[in-house]
Amino acid sequence: MHNQQLRDIAKALYTVNRHAKTAPEPQHLYYIKKETINRLLNEKKANKVGLHFSDHPKFSNQHSTLLVKVDDYYFHIPPSKKDFQQLKHLGALDENYRNPQCKMSLSQAKKVIYEYIDWKPQAPSTTTPKKSSYYTPSSLGKMEWPPRRKSHR
Repeated sequence: MHNQQLRDIAKALYTVNRHAKTAPEPQHLYYIKKETINRLLNEKKANKVGLHFSDHPKFSNQHSTLLVKVDDYYFHIPPSKKDFQQLKHLGALDENYRNPQCKMSLSQAKKVIYEYIDWKPQAPSTTTPKKSSYYTPSSLGKMEWPPRRKSHR
């Protein structure tokens, strides 16, 4: 992977992360962010910097997040037990770790990440919706008006 491709992935991660923070249902965005960072770490293209206390305590309990550097960008992901044993704790979030601004659309960012992690969206199920047993088809538009008298001769 060359530097430009890594920079594009870092920008895509930044864009996905920024959108996930305001998305009504951010689970998928956080999932692809975590998958991408884990793959970059496995390929030694990202570095674990250390642990930070989170700005958003869970259930009033302080917890830590893992700070990861990808190109010139920094991201937080949930740490593993091994991270606590191997990495230095950096204390409170440090405002010196600021990401450079970048302009990339969310759709472009997802495209870059999907390509990198080889992710394919699940095809929507093609099952036909089951009709209720209480369903009665309407007869509107099927009746003649005014009704004609049928001769019974």
